[in-house]
Amino acid sequence: MSEQYSIGRWISILYRQNQKQLTQALKPYGLGGGGQHAFLKNILLHPGIRQDQLTVDLKFDKATTARAVQHLEQEGYIERIADEQDRRAYLLYPTQKGLDFLPVLLRLLEEHNAVITRNLSEEEEALLAGLLKKVYEES
Repeated sequence: MSEQYSIGRWISILYRQNQKQLTQALKPYGLGGGGQHAFLKNILLHPGIRQDQLTVDLKFDKATTARAVQHLEQEGYIERIADEQDRRAYLLYPTQKGLDFLPVLLRLLEEHNAVITRNLSEEEEALLAGLLKKVYEES
């Protein structure tokens, strides 16, 4: 790869590589691409979250959220319950299968993060994370 790629191009390359690796690691658990792991993690850590809030929090569109939620429900990780205050909205709760999977998911994500940052010192990793966050917040 050429050093002359723009920052955006490097981010794009890293994103695709990251997604491919995560998809492979999560495949044995019935989780695929499209950020399904991010949706599941958020639901596991925030039981009862509204589906529309999940869309806002994770910065995905409604259709992607709906597909991910449907898949997670079909795989038995979550259940959707109609909101008592707004019958058009759904609250998302982890099932026992989802709760049992949380430590596995967190371990897989931690291991994956360790692999992608293996060539960085702790200081470099913190600096990179801070810079990426700054770029995101200012865009």
